[in-house]
Amino acid sequence: MVLLPNQRLKDVLPDFQSFLIDRKLTHEKYVPFYALRVSQFLAFANKDKERDIETLVKRFLDYLKVRENVSDGLIKQARDALTVYLYQYKDGIRFRKLRLEQVQASVSSKVVDVLSEMKHLMRVKHYSYGTEQTYLDWAKRFFAYVNETKKTDTTVCDGEDVKNFLSHLALRHRVSSSTQNQAFNALLFLFREVLKQDLNNLAGTVRAKRGMRLPVVLSVEEIKRLLSHLSGRGLLIAQLLYGSGLRLMECAGLRVKDIDFDGNLIYVRSGKGDNDKTTVLPESVKDRLRNHLEQIKALHEKDLAAGYGEVYMPDALDKKYPNAGKEWGWQYVFPSERLSVDPQSGKIRRHHISEKAIQTAIGVALKKAGIVKHATPHTLRHSFATHLLMNGVNIREVQELLGHKNVETTMIYTHVMRNVNYHGKLTQFFHEK
Repeated sequence: MVLLPNQRLKDVLPDFQSFLIDRKLTHEKYVPFYALRVSQFLAFANKDKERDIETLVKRFLDYLKVRENVSDGLIKQARDALTVYLYQYKDGIRFRKLRLEQVQASVSSKVVDVLSEMKHLMRVKHYSYGTEQTYLDWAKRFFAYVNETKKTDTTVCDGEDVKNFLSHLALRHRVSSSTQNQAFNALLFLFREVLKQDLNNLAGTVRAKRGMRLPVVLSVEEIKRLLSHLSGRGLLIAQLLYGSGLRLMECAGLRVKDIDFDGNLIYVRSGKGDNDKTTVLPESVKDRLRNHLEQIKALHEKDLAAGYGEVYMPDALDKKYPNAGKEWGWQYVFPSERLSVDPQSGKIRRHHISEKAIQTAIGVALKKAGIVKHATPHTLRHSFATHLLMNGVNIREVQELLGHKNVETTMIYTHVMRNVNYHGKLTQFFHEK
């Protein structure tokens, strides 16, 4: 390790400093300051009762900016230091386990091993990162519940514990049926794949019930008002959500190779249910989309020149085709504005745009447009399906475009269409009278 001029700074997290220098992650003159920020964060985290690491990081950076009056440049340096420490440096993993044991005493060392094995199996089976985090969270909550109500060794669980936990969610927390089903699926994976147990005798579980809910649909005029308050990337995304009926993450995860300009098609790979499908590419967005891709290609070439430019490859294709991740066709249509550390591989990549960024942009536009309906980006998909049916498109065709497995799922939009048509005729009747 190269000796640092400031002996006091050199003594701050020396192993972490060696890690940074050995792997050439930053210039040597910045190494002690990276260690200093991490050390400050660890002290800050020990005083904060927050369980979520990401929330802790945000609070710490806010503290530096507001209370310590740290400049934006040094805030970025602190964020980079914490990213490397938490997601690349081996003590970052130990820190997360330490925090888990501090804030959730019910999780024993055996449970930590079970959760690690669960994470490993989900990655082997190519579960999405979002599903991985959700399932792990439900497993932690389940073990905490079992420890509080019954057992000292939380790894000794059975179907009766699952039944009690699911009933607890429905009765005590009054969760929705979809939330309860999500918890069940997570525990089903835990028991079958990790603990190697079958879940039997769940018939007595209290099920969260929910009646039929009609989707929120925007009128054509409301769609026009919404789009008029969007621009740039946000406008293009909204036009694809409405004009192609894409789900939010289907749009965010689009690759360049999945756009067929000549055939007016968009290919959705590994969509909901791990199914592929095609949908329409609206003629009205083709020119704007081509211009957008030219800008993204320039950004990709800039990343390549800087030694980056590799994207995540699904289904271990990066092993079969080692260089494919840097090819233009595999790049995301809507990449993130900044490079980040992949939490699974530790590589620095440009991921696709975040779900929250799209939700925020459309949420702001909805307010500016004065639309009071409880609308979200997914509302544009509902509007796409309803407007197609209202214009005479066969329901089977709409089913194929949406990627629904059963036509019964698509039929929900006929209820909305029926209501719109009924009220339209009723208004016309009273107007004529």
